[in-house]
Amino acid sequence: MAEPAFLFVCLGNICRSPLAEAAFRAAAADAGVAVVADSAGTGGWHAGEQPDRRSIAVAAKHGIDITGQRARQVTREDFDRFDHILALDPQNLADLRRIAPKDARARLRLLLDAVPGWEGRAVDDPYYGGPEGFDRTWDEVRAAADRLVEDLVQTR
Repeated sequence: MAEPAFLFVCLGNICRSPLAEAAFRAAAADAGVAVVADSAGTGGWHAGEQPDRRSIAVAAKHGIDITGQRARQVTREDFDRFDHILALDPQNLADLRRIAPKDARARLRLLLDAVPGWEGRAVDDPYYGGPEGFDRTWDEVRAAADRLVEDLVQTR
């Protein structure tokens, strides 16, 4: 059986989705679960760039190096390559639904729908704020990552 594949998507792929990918990889590793994880943006403005320096800093604070990640834009192939595509906010989910091929294999949903009581919520976008916003974003994506991995462990 192939490893479950997850794609985390925000707007530019430099703040929230790189952190969601990192949190998910860490949660899966902690649980001993093999997964495929990646992140992308619905927009391509930052393609090829490293994550925002503040995302790099908050990940490092949690012992995770994301300096090797590079921003990229979602492609049509992603809808068949991944089992789950998790949007970080409702607008990106709507954009993903709009560009998804009719026969897409991936299940599209909001990331925070994985956390009971947080359904329908957007992950806070910290881009225009200070470092504390990145801490809050980390807490949100890590909570969702833990729940996603918990679900994987239960369905093994």
